[in-house]
Amino acid sequence: MKAAYLSHPSFTRHAMGAGHPECPERLAAVADRLLATGLLDLMDPVEAPAATDGQITRAHTALHLAELRAASPAQGLVALDPDTALNPHSITAALHAAGAAVRATELVLREGYQRAFCAVRPPGHHAERGRAMGFCFFNNAAVGIRHALDELGLQRVALADFDVHHGNGSEDILADDPRVLMVSTFQRRLYPFSGDEPRGANMRNIGLAPYSGGEAMREAVETVWLPALREFRPEMLFISAGFDAHRDDDMSQLGWRDADYGWVTARLVEIAEQHASGRVVSLLEGGYHLPALARSVEQHIRALLGLL
Repeated sequence: MKAAYLSHPSFTRHAMGAGHPECPERLAAVADRLLATGLLDLMDPVEAPAATDGQITRAHTALHLAELRAASPAQGLVALDPDTALNPHSITAALHAAGAAVRATELVLREGYQRAFCAVRPPGHHAERGRAMGFCFFNNAAVGIRHALDELGLQRVALADFDVHHGNGSEDILADDPRVLMVSTFQRRLYPFSGDEPRGANMRNIGLAPYSGGEAMREAVETVWLPALREFRPEMLFISAGFDAHRDDDMSQLGWRDADYGWVTARLVEIAEQHASGRVVSLLEGGYHLPALARSVEQHIRALLGLL
């Protein structure tokens, strides 16, 4: 199996201030773990290009792109909301994060790869069509999905989002697009305080109760996600892979364990094998406790590579 690992040096230069949980050390923790376990040797390294304006504006308004560029500082930080800030390198990093999704899509659809993991930051799934928020500037997954549909000719694409926070931005961009099915889990009554009322007929959002553990997630996947995905028969599967539902991560109270991430990924890979010629693009979203993040991504990659 051919698999790719996409990243870019600019990701380490984007920083939102001392003590911010979405920090450059996240990617170092992931890479170190994958290197130590030998998994990185099983994936081809690919440097992510910057997304073009045309690729960004398939998912975002031109005004959103222009306003972010205008807000970008020459030095220091500019706050866009209480959690999200630009430094002089942030826009470059965000463009390469979105470009990773585009390039990964091309690798999987046209260049013989079955799996691609995008080790990117800033994350993307909170970025709405015209709004940056929740550590996110551009919606990486939505940019990749629209590239697959609008440029590369696919008819049906699925997005699975298992971050502890609801992917409101992905829902905002993709709701009621009949070419897309989005399935998601998230913790109820947690930022961004949405998801319980789906915004489109193509959304399968499952809010989970605090302290419900991995068992509740597994039940949601078995009873809601998998039947919907089988009926939809996606030609390609994208994953917004957030690891902040982990029991060690103080962003949430769901209490998932390392193995839960391997399990959900393996179920998604089964869908991809059945309906999408095995084609999966995964993009890093949340996960802020560095050791738990690294271990959970290891399980995710093992499942992507068919090693679980």
